[in-house]
Amino acid sequence: MTGRPVGVKTAIGGWNFINELCDSINSRGLEYAPDFLTIDGGEGGSGAAPQTLMDHVSLPIMEALPRVVDALLQSGLKKRIAVIAAGKLVTSAEGAWALCAGADFVNTARGFMFSLGCIQAMRCHLNTCPTGITTHDERLQNGLVVEEKYLRVANYARNVNKEINMIAHSCGLQHARQFRREHLRIVETAGKSVALNMLYPYPLAK
Repeated sequence: MTGRPVGVKTAIGGWNFINELCDSINSRGLEYAPDFLTIDGGEGGSGAAPQTLMDHVSLPIMEALPRVVDALLQSGLKKRIAVIAAGKLVTSAEGAWALCAGADFVNTARGFMFSLGCIQAMRCHLNTCPTGITTHDERLQNGLVVEEKYLRVANYARNVNKEINMIAHSCGLQHARQFRREHLRIVETAGKSVALNMLYPYPLAK
């Protein structure tokens, strides 16, 4: 990659878009490929997002992410395009799941907002955030004490990374980047579990 990385952020509502994107890239050449795709889930959305869109539009990240990775593998583009997973991936376990599903990175806005003190008042767009995070009102901004909150943000980032690597080590891996689908099992009905690589088998590249 040269110059500034270029990427696309999208929520997935069906399979045609990502397949058409991959076909278009392959027909035009790898120099037209984005450097990364950020895949958000239907669970995502800030307090400023319309409730109907947050509740009813696009696929959940647990379904969308493996399908996007499959499309990139099938088209031979996975090594060229990095995949970033978003969509309420707040905990270390959720981050480990995303890496197992094929993400190269995990992007969490919500986790850092919580560590700042967000209480989900759903006022992000009204300039009346009671915790002072999403407001220009100087009186309300006094609630965001930077000298205190920066330590919480740093601790959150540090501990999430530490725990993801701890999960990787418990799977016999040296690093979380070695996660694959077979390291993850999904608990289904009646307490039975199935490996992710059985639910979403790795596709063959064209």
